[in-house]
Formats: sequence, C-alpha cells, structure tokens
Amino acid sequence: MRTLELSGVDKICSGKVREMFVVGADRILMVATDRISAFDVILPNTVPHKGKILNQISAFWFERTRDIVPNHLVSTVVESFPEPLPQYAPELQGRSSLVKRCEPLPIECVVRGYLAGSGWKDYQQTGAVCGIQLPKNLRESDRLPRSIFTPATKAQEGHDINISFDEAVEMVGRDVADQVRRFSLALYKWGSAWASERGIIICDTKFEFGRIGSDLFLIDEVLTPDSSRFWPADKYSPGTSQPSFDKQFIRDYLETLDWDKKAPGPDLPAEIIEATSGRYQQVFRMLTEQEPQLD
Repeated sequence: MRTLELSGVDKICSGKVREMFVVGADRILMVATDRISAFDVILPNTVPHKGKILNQISAFWFERTRDIVPNHLVSTVVESFPEPLPQYAPELQGRSSLVKRCEPLPIECVVRGYLAGSGWKDYQQTGAVCGIQLPKNLRESDRLPRSIFTPATKAQEGHDINISFDEAVEMVGRDVADQVRRFSLALYKWGSAWASERGIIICDTKFEFGRIGSDLFLIDEVLTPDSSRFWPADKYSPGTSQPSFDKQFIRDYLETLDWDKKAPGPDLPAEIIEATSGRYQQVFRMLTEQEPQLD
C-alpha cells in the first residue's frame, strides 16, 4: 500500500509513512503505509509489508511500556473501530491503530546509547553531541558511558536539527522537558534490555510525546526499524558503521549513488527492496518472538 483514501472519513494528512484520519472528536486513525523515506525524501518504491511491521511492533511496545508512561493507543482491532471503519478491514487489517487525539510536542526525543549517525558527525567536529561533552578518543559505534538524551526539532521540510536540552526547555518549558527526558531514558533502558536478551543492540531511537490538557502521552511509533537503529549483537564491532536491521541499509545503498538527496528520489533495485523487507520482518520476529500478521 502506498496511499489510502477512505470514503466518508476525513483525512488529516499524509506523512512520510502514515495516513491520518479523523475519527470523532477525540480519536485519530493512523494507517502505516509501505512508503519509505530516506534523507527526508519519500522514495518512489514501496517496501512490502513495511507498514504492517511498523504498526504491529509499535503496538507490541505500547502494551508493554504503559507502566513507564501512558500512551495514545486505543486499539489495533479493526472490528472494534467506530463505523464506518470496520467495512475497510481489508485495507486496515494489521496496519492501523485507533489512537487518542493528542497535541504533539514540537521536539523529537532522541536517546543515544552508542555513537553513530549525526551524533558521530557532531562528536567528530566538537567532541560533544547536542551540547553533551563526551570522553575523548571515542570511535564510531562505541557504546557511550551512559545513555544520553539528545532532542531535535521537528522540521516541516528538510532535516530535523539537533538541539541542546536548554533549547528544548525554551520550546516546551522546564517541567515538560524534564518529564520527556526522564520518560525517554526509561523507555530506552527498558527496551534495550529486552532487545539485548534477544540478540539486538538498540543503538539509538526517537520517541514522540503529545499532550491532552496537561497530561503527557507517548505517541506515534515506538522502537521500530524506522525510528531506531537496530544492530545484530553477534556482529557488533566498534570502530566502523554496523550492519543493521533498519532502514540504514537503504541509506547505505543510496550513499553509493550520485544523488543530491533531493526529491525525487531514485528507484530502488528489487534486491534492495526485498532485503529491506526481510530485515524488517526478521527484527520483528527477534524482538517479539512472534510472527507478524502479513495477510
């Protein structure tokens, strides 16, 4: 699935991956498509089953982390959705979530346990990541002495921009910034321990939070291959980039092309698409010890 329209149901927006629909006054239907983006460009291809993996793995984590922080998930059972949604079960099954309508915070809540990606680039230039000074002589992919909270802006267009914690405070206030930092670090600690027991290193990940009144909720997606770097623990070797179960595989392929990282993106070869789909399914099975619902 690349796009979705539901007759009689108003669409809020189409994001990089998700279609968002209005359901009554206080609910939203989130539908994860098979679109894939890289470097903030939606690529022309789809990755089979990707949306279902993202939706189901988020639901898995949402159910298991409610004691850490409340979240917006109401149900993933299409038959329980309000009318007229059940009639669209063939399109929605496995890839849709009914959620509480929250006001999203204007920051991304990133937690890093290892030095990679933009964090590695920042460290090479400044010895710090988002204003957090780190020990000298760290290598790419090294485990950090402690997990760090490194917020970013939510860019409407282009790349998110790493910011310091003080800048996050200016955007959301001290109390909220303290809360989301505490929640994010706790979620990462819990998720990393779970993944480690199943042969996966969570290098870093991104959480999003929203508000209903003064109450905070974990929203969007949780610890998915789109929002996290997942590394196979048995292949971990610091000092270079790592093999991954996430869309870094596609980024690495795109880096070999003569492409300016602006839309339109290049077509992906069939073997890259197939391998990406396989990685998403593999990490789902490893983390959940279940089979994904793909039919």
